[in-house]
Amino acid sequence: MDINEVYPNIFISDETTARSKGYLQSIGITHVVNAAEGHLMGFVNTSSQFYQGSGITYKGINLADLSMADASKYFKEVANFIDNALNSGGKVLVHCLMGISRSGTMVLAFLMLKRGMTAVEAMTTVRRKRNIHPNDGFIHQLAKLDNKLQRKRKSASPDPTSSAAR
Repeated sequence: MDINEVYPNIFISDETTARSKGYLQSIGITHVVNAAEGHLMGFVNTSSQFYQGSGITYKGINLADLSMADASKYFKEVANFIDNALNSGGKVLVHCLMGISRSGTMVLAFLMLKRGMTAVEAMTTVRRKRNIHPNDGFIHQLAKLDNKLQRKRKSASPDPTSSAAR
């Protein structure tokens, strides 16, 4: 099976692994995010019906692996889904067709939004376990998210050189 645990209880895989319900159950996967839900070529045609009866909670997003596709519109909802799954003691599989671009992008966004990592820290963490390559458009969207989060962190923490912090 083509699957890697890239962060505690978060796994990335390809379509074939994601379709192996028995295998997913055997390794304790409780939640699946399909970052490539759809019927067309380049997508993975699964749904909550596909996992019905397996005890797996499903979330699908219809995202093309194209640099002009807007992955950022899914960052928050997927990060919340993963976070809720982990907080309930679950194990999450995030997959797309090959487990390289779309799924990697969603895991990076989760690590940035919910674990306070920078884009570089998130990429380094995931790439230690799986060779992901988000497309150029997704990289740009993650960089934008990174900048936004960095600005938010800066404004939230008092400047140690300011008189208010003394």
